[in-house]
Amino acid sequence: MIRNLIGAFIGNRIDRRDGRGGVKGAAIGYVAQRAITRMGTPGLLLAGGYGLYRFARDRRRRRNERV
Repeated sequence: MIRNLIGAFIGNRIDRRDGRGGVKGAAIGYVAQRAITRMGTPGLLLAGGYGLYRFARDRRRRRNERV
């Protein structure tokens, strides 16, 4: 159940970024959910670490733009 939510979230974000919608986001979300669950705990740690890295990087960029 959780992997379906993860795949749907990834697909939704890809469709929003693309702006056109369609099957592309759903297909990439499906592949991503399967890859993450097949990799198990290391896959979840890698995905979470990458998300944390992007969050910190974007936050640092926003802070530097204000100065």
